[in-house]
Amino acid sequence: MKKHPNKEIQRRRHYRLCQEGVHMELYNFTLTVSGITLNTPGHEDALFEAGCDDAMISYYGNAIYLEFDREAPSLKNAIATAIRDIESAGIGARVESVDSTLVGLSDIAELSALSRQAITMLKDGIRGKGDFPNPIQRITGQSPLWDWAEVAEWLENCGRIAKDSGLAANAKELNTWNLALRIRASRAEVKVAEHLHMLEHAEAQSYRQA
Repeated sequence: MKKHPNKEIQRRRHYRLCQEGVHMELYNFTLTVSGITLNTPGHEDALFEAGCDDAMISYYGNAIYLEFDREAPSLKNAIATAIRDIESAGIGARVESVDSTLVGLSDIAELSALSRQAITMLKDGIRGKGDFPNPIQRITGQSPLWDWAEVAEWLENCGRIAKDSGLAANAKELNTWNLALRIRASRAEVKVAEHLHMLEHAEAQSYRQA
């Protein structure tokens, strides 16, 4: 089930920003959210009023994710303001991740505007230099996943996508946001903090043991 953004409000926002002389581009991205579910009372209105009028609210079971089409000076700014809007809605919503950083072959084909057959041939070394990036998740399964930032950079360096397309740069930005969100979430866990402390002081501990 999905609730679509209000196009009229988006048009008004675009007009206001243009009047202010701000150069804007449209960025599409998806944020996964915790702290609220399909059954959270008034969550749609709260998110809308908090500034998420340019997002489509979607559901996977009881889970919620928001698909944004946000105009902003940069992808970094677009994601930052979207997170701010979601988490200021007053309903306990918390952004957990940015989608589309781990991708399958079909996703790579869609994102790069290449055919799936072309991507498969590059992956298998039939085309190109045979150095297509290795998958990083589900390696032993039938649907392995790749780091989109790594693949996009590889495709750009091979001339398969234009350097001025922004795909590789935007993919790196998505990765940076996901890392920041994971660190924020993990630091709330005592056990993770303990392990981080051990890693940071591993050298000193080894000296004491010696």
